[in-house]
Amino acid sequence: MRAGARVLDLGCRPGSWLQYAAGRIGEAGALVGLDRQPLDRALPMPRPPTHTRIVVADVLTVQAQDLLGSLAGFDVVLSDLAPDTTGIRSLDQARSEALFERALDLALALTVPGGHFVGKLFQGPDMKRLLAKARAGFEKVGLEKPAGSRKQSIELYVVARGRRRS
Repeated sequence: MRAGARVLDLGCRPGSWLQYAAGRIGEAGALVGLDRQPLDRALPMPRPPTHTRIVVADVLTVQAQDLLGSLAGFDVVLSDLAPDTTGIRSLDQARSEALFERALDLALALTVPGGHFVGKLFQGPDMKRLLAKARAGFEKVGLEKPAGSRKQSIELYVVARGRRRS
């Protein structure tokens, strides 16, 4: 993220990615967070961007225009969305894939050409299809496993760079 960037954070609660993004984009940037629950407290951002907005809504039903507001598009879309887990692996994977696909669809609709997307995904049967969809919309797509993640964890992050022109 660069200074002045416009960033959308899907699943922004409790707010750590918002804090990180705010520090990177500075006062000239724009920051929009979405979560189905309001943030518990005011975020202690070092230099809050002039344009900071939190949208309380469900990612599965929110309208893209409600996220954009007056912005023309986003340079970066972050998604830390995760399902309420049940302990039933196949169900949790399916729910994660649905959330990831919705986040990817929003990124494809709202990211400016050259923009980037990072989204959490539990490895499951639709992973290849979802990666192919990401590759169709972005120049480079890779997978990252967080260093702090357990070895047996199925959680990955898809990192997509360089939004293709539509």
